[in-house]
Amino acid sequence: QRKNPFSSDDRLASKPAHTHRGDPSYGRPPEGSRTEQRGKDAHSHVGKEVEELCLIIRRTGEVGEDGHVSVTFGQLFETYVTISNKVVGILLRARKHGLVHFEGEMLWQGKDDDVVITLL
Repeated sequence: QRKNPFSSDDRLASKPAHTHRGDPSYGRPPEGSRTEQRGKDAHSHVGKEVEELCLIIRRTGEVGEDGHVSVTFGQLFETYVTISNKVVGILLRARKHGLVHFEGEMLWQGKDDDVVITLL
């Protein structure tokens, strides 16, 4: 598009041709672009799903001796799958943010139904 004489998009002409690792804008969409806005919207949506997952764990789980609420993956899967089919992905995101704890890298329906998920 930079070399297209028929392009009327001034944003393309004003940006450098390539960014390099270490550059703060490397791997990021142009500021103010629709791509940037879609990314922000998606981040917000996933954040809301993580909050909803934590609420469901709090409602369906049981409080242990340590005061933390825990639920098995099988029980959570049966409850949450009616709301969203992205249970495992949202669980991984919640663990990344330090909101839940469970053993293993990935959880599989059937095989990992007895894995305990603890709300931190």
